[in-house]
Amino acid sequence: QLQLVESGGGLVQPGGSLRLSCAASGFSLDYDCIGWFRQAPGKEREGVSCISRSGGSRNYADSVKGRFTISRDNAKNTVYLQMISLNPDDTAVYYCAAGRRRFGQCQLHGQYDYWGQGTQVTVSS
Repeated sequence: QLQLVESGGGLVQPGGSLRLSCAASGFSLDYDCIGWFRQAPGKEREGVSCISRSGGSRNYADSVKGRFTISRDNAKNTVYLQMISLNPDDTAVYYCAAGRRRFGQCQLHGQYDYWGQGTQVTVSS
């Protein structure tokens, strides 16, 4: 089965940057998408970004467009989320997950069946 492990979270000041990593093990052609999600205290889980295996399909939530960049290094079986211009609203536990395409796209509201344990991102001065 697929197994995902996040890392890279921590404390950062507003305006700062952070890069999250999602290391994947296992392989399945049925799961072509890796998504990043976040959940802040008292809020529903929010889709942040997703990427296909080839990197050709990428999507971002409106709240992070222009600030977050998703990428992957297939040689390392790792997906990254580069976050810049962070603000306190970005504070959340961030999860990566493996999912399937919907209508040919990796979508934030698609089906994600395998999840990592999460990594805490705190943006505070």
